[in-house]
Amino acid sequence: MKPPDKVLVTGGAGYIGSFTAQALVDAGYQVVVFDNLYQGHREAVPQAATFVQGDLADRSAIAALFDAHPDISAIMHFASYTLVGESMHKPFLYLRDNVSNAANLLEIAIARGVRRFILSSTANLFDLPVDQQGAPIREDCPVVPGSPYGESKYAIERMLGWLNRIYGLKYACLRYFNACGGTPDRGEDHEPETHLIPIVLQVALGQRPHVVIFGDDYPTPDGTCIRDYIHVEDLAQAHILAMEALDELGVRHYNLGNGQGYSVRQVIETARRVTGHPIPAVVGPRRAGDPAVLVASSEAIRRELGWTPRYASLEAIVRSAWAWHSRHPHGYRDRYAQGEQG
Repeated sequence: MKPPDKVLVTGGAGYIGSFTAQALVDAGYQVVVFDNLYQGHREAVPQAATFVQGDLADRSAIAALFDAHPDISAIMHFASYTLVGESMHKPFLYLRDNVSNAANLLEIAIARGVRRFILSSTANLFDLPVDQQGAPIREDCPVVPGSPYGESKYAIERMLGWLNRIYGLKYACLRYFNACGGTPDRGEDHEPETHLIPIVLQVALGQRPHVVIFGDDYPTPDGTCIRDYIHVEDLAQAHILAMEALDELGVRHYNLGNGQGYSVRQVIETARRVTGHPIPAVVGPRRAGDPAVLVASSEAIRRELGWTPRYASLEAIVRSAWAWHSRHPHGYRDRYAQGEQG
């Protein structure tokens, strides 16, 4: 019997990467996680996965990884700097490091015979002008990156196009919107935390006095920004579907979201219902660069791969996140202290 495919997950100790690594294990794949633990957590790596600590800036470490695992047949690439705001203050971490690290990985992987690659990309590719905001964003919408972070992902997408043309690399770029949610034993744990749902739940846990709403004068029904929220387990399944379809489809770009948006106030109100906490909110000034509405059209991946999000409602997503945060108010430190395993 042929052994299961071995998949390399870079950044597999991080939020989306660890969920995807677990989904791969559950689907019967062999999984190797490569992570420098800069933003990830060793405790988040599935127990059944092989963990290798290393940095993509170190070409010798990548070569050693493939020496130890010559049968890697596909790569899911999550490892990168990911903070939009930080990229505006430290652009070279993104414009240089994100791109050069991906190039290091791809050059060595292609030399070792890997021909399937899934890129964790971003909705930050679409910094749409005001007159186009509000409509669901399709894959054929103009790519205008909204930050050095988005620019770095676009540079990698373009790099992949050339590697397909030159080496026949088959790849998919998955551009997802607001990843969120969790399970009772795996969830979102960033330092610092910048995402709305975990911040709101930290208020419910008494770790913050209130949540700040950045502007309430947008052209939306309640004046606050509208975003598309997609559960991290649904993202993980999309990665597997895309990888399994590469031999047939070759190259694909997919936007991933639920296809409907929720305002900041709707997220806060939903969290109040789920947690039973009043969750005080104060209005602050707008943040530079925040568009009023960002909602994805995921019709392409639904039509071509049959992808259907399991968590279709905001309340289901928030409940799943609360299941993690209420059980692990201090993140993976709590999980480690309780002796839980990946």
